[in-house]
Amino acid sequence: MDTDSIIERLRDIEAELRDLSFDRLRAAAAGDATGEADERAVGKARRAIEKAIRDLSPRRDDDWD
Repeated sequence: MDTDSIIERLRDIEAELRDLSFDRLRAAAAGDATGEADERAVGKARRAIEKAIRDLSPRRDDDWD
């Protein structure tokens, strides 16, 4: 398995977590007591996935400017 396929899978997971985060925010706005805490946890996981994507992605020369 190469890093490109892992990055693609991570991007799919990040998108799912983003959707879940919005769902939890909507639930919190509707009065769900655990919605806000759930959204924070999902957001933290999503940011970790974003970092993994950046760490695994090849750097371009212009990234260093």
